[in-house]
Amino acid sequence: MSQRLFSRNEDLRQLRADGYFTQIVDEKFLVIRQVPYVNEKREVALGTLVAALELAGDLTRKPLRDHQVYFDGDYPCDAQGVKLQLGREGAQRREIGPGVWVRHHFSQKPNGGYTDYHQKMTTYHAMLAAPAHVMNPEVKSRQFAAPADNDPDSIFEYPDTASGRTGTAALAALLEKEVVAIIGLGGTGSYILDKVAKTPVSEIRMFDEDEFLNHNAFRAPGAASLEELREAPKKVDYFKNIYSRMHRGLVAHPVRLSAVNVHLLDGVTFAFVAMDDGPDKLAVIEKLEAIGASFIDVGMGLNLEEDNSLGGILRVTVSTPERRDVVRNRVSFAEKEAGGIYETNIQVADLNSLNADLAVIKWKKLRGYYRDLDKELHSSYTTDGNTLINKDRA
Repeated sequence: MSQRLFSRNEDLRQLRADGYFTQIVDEKFLVIRQVPYVNEKREVALGTLVAALELAGDLTRKPLRDHQVYFDGDYPCDAQGVKLQLGREGAQRREIGPGVWVRHHFSQKPNGGYTDYHQKMTTYHAMLAAPAHVMNPEVKSRQFAAPADNDPDSIFEYPDTASGRTGTAALAALLEKEVVAIIGLGGTGSYILDKVAKTPVSEIRMFDEDEFLNHNAFRAPGAASLEELREAPKKVDYFKNIYSRMHRGLVAHPVRLSAVNVHLLDGVTFAFVAMDDGPDKLAVIEKLEAIGASFIDVGMGLNLEEDNSLGGILRVTVSTPERRDVVRNRVSFAEKEAGGIYETNIQVADLNSLNADLAVIKWKKLRGYYRDLDKELHSSYTTDGNTLINKDRA
């Protein structure tokens, strides 16, 4: 019924259209989540506004009798850390509906009352959010608001509210001009894509000639449907369909890179190489070196031990224009060994994800996003012993 309530009532529909994170719970409570406010420590935090919903059938009634709301969070303050005079401060949180937790009870009634729920909820929301904007003007009041009209070229389909809220927008900007290639969308490559797609890089080029099949689904982020697997889409097309919902800069190349088509890398500023060993990898690396791009080569080795458990080593190796020797010395360009354990074992999504995380973290270190004191260019993680070893400092 909740969806019908939004479609039948203009005041509820307008809350969502304006970008507020609005929900109806148990057909009794109107909830706005992720409301910015300031706590006593003068920190910007997020809380939840809750109002009892008065209905006549499936139509909202003018909230004349109930002008009050509940709030879940610390008691809100002004920009100086002085508590706002809104109503009663609660001692403990309590659950008033399924998953609806509240702590404080506010009562602010304008002359004549509220005309509808849009006016009621936006009035309380504005009281809480105004001090948060004083503390941090980049804070987004409305979680699902459309990008500003003066920013039509945003690389994202919807705003990144986290960077502004946490003060890391300047760091995210370090990645904006990056043109990233992800070469190979197997287990590790697909998780690299998952992380990179959440950054504001201008373009992500994906390279893989293979189809997305059952075994891929078990070592890739998310969950493919049976219908999608029956279509046997190309990996690049499958992942573009998913991540283009968020990032506008995805380019799919359903090919295996080799000496005959490495020109597709022209213009790339950084690459993640997650392809099998062999002469084709050498051709890719030679091209990346020729165009002056830094890159990271990832690798994984798994062994089935005598106790029937898997042992593994994950590798992240960096190449920069100043240090091409590290990859040359540490990465094999020999033909892939047929029938290896990694080739037959599909339940390694955790290792794929970790390998991708280590690679993406190192990329962000190279670009100044994360602090990099050790400046390692080669790392290996061993599952047995949980050891991470860094070598080849820049």
